[in-house]
Amino acid sequence: MDKKKPKKVFVQGAIPPEKIANSVANHQSKTNIGAHSIFLGQVRADEVDGKTVTAIDYTTYEEMAEKVFHEIREAAFSKFDITCAHIYHSLGKVKVGELCLFVFTSSAHRKITIEATNFFVEEIKAKVPVFGKEIFEDETHQWKVNK
Repeated sequence: MDKKKPKKVFVQGAIPPEKIANSVANHQSKTNIGAHSIFLGQVRADEVDGKTVTAIDYTTYEEMAEKVFHEIREAAFSKFDITCAHIYHSLGKVKVGELCLFVFTSSAHRKITIEATNFFVEEIKAKVPVFGKEIFEDETHQWKVNK
């Protein structure tokens, strides 16, 4: 199998819903694909100590994080019979209700895409050094802890 070249993952700010629609539309010509699976991560209005989250400000050391994303991608392609996989993660401020993570996999069969998408999401949460500062309505903040 050819080594895939690293793809750019990060987008500044929220991921626009149009990006998801365009990704789906761009795959209509690939007639060997029978299924797509999509995961969308959205910023929640969590309540912490009586304060409500209004946004998350995402930061990372991009070069290091892109390398980890690439390793996860390589592992997924060797583990699952997927045709393609796309990952986009926000950097900077993303407001409550906006999208911050988009994982999109395609394959000939649905079970594979669902398993591959789950693999991507869990690996990203566990391994990628992206940090989120939860911003509260009173402008105070705390660093987000993944559960």
